[in-house]
Amino acid sequence: MARRRHLGRNLAIAGLAGLVLALALLFVLVGSPAPSYSSSTHTPQPAGRNPSKSARMVCAHEAQHDIDGVLGVQIAAPPAPTWVDHLYSCRYVYANGSMVLSVKELSSAPATTAYFTSLRTRLGDRTTLHEVGQGAFVTRAGSVVVRKDYKVLLVDTSSLPARFGARAESRADVAADVSITILGCWSGA
Repeated sequence: MARRRHLGRNLAIAGLAGLVLALALLFVLVGSPAPSYSSSTHTPQPAGRNPSKSARMVCAHEAQHDIDGVLGVQIAAPPAPTWVDHLYSCRYVYANGSMVLSVKELSSAPATTAYFTSLRTRLGDRTTLHEVGQGAFVTRAGSVVVRKDYKVLLVDTSSLPARFGARAESRADVAADVSITILGCWSGA
C-alpha cells in the first residue's frame, strides 16, 4: 500500500513537471504574452458636430446584443437614438420598464470634470466605483455615471423595477453591469 502511494505521488510529480515543461515550451515558441496596455497612444477627441463612434456604440446593435446577454432580458423594440447639444442618448424599453443610456461629449478635461461633478451634485453620489473608467459612481437612484476621456456615460436605471433581469439584480447592479459592458466596447474607440 505504501509503495502504491509512493508510485502515485511520483506519477503526479512527473505529470506536473511535464505540464510545466510543456507550458514553458509553448511560452518559448509563442513568445511572451502581450502587455495589458495598448502600445498605441490614445488621444481624447473634443466634441464634434456629429456623435463620435464610441458615443454611437451605446445604442448600436452590438451593444443591444451584449446588454441583452448580460441582463438576460431582451428589449421590446430597438432604441431610437437622439443627438442634442452633444448628448447622444437612447431608451432601452423592456416589458416592465426602461433605462436610458446617454453619452455627453465634451471638448476638454476641465469641461469633462465640470460636467461629471455637476452630475454628482445633481444626482447624488451613493457609492464610488473603483477601477471603472476614469471615475465612476452610483447615484442615489441606482444609476451609474462614468467618465472616460472627454465623455461622460450615464446609465439611468431609475425607470426599471427595483429588481431587474434574469438574475433579479438591483438597479445599481444592472447599471454597473451595463456600464462595464459599454466600456468594454469603447476600448480603443
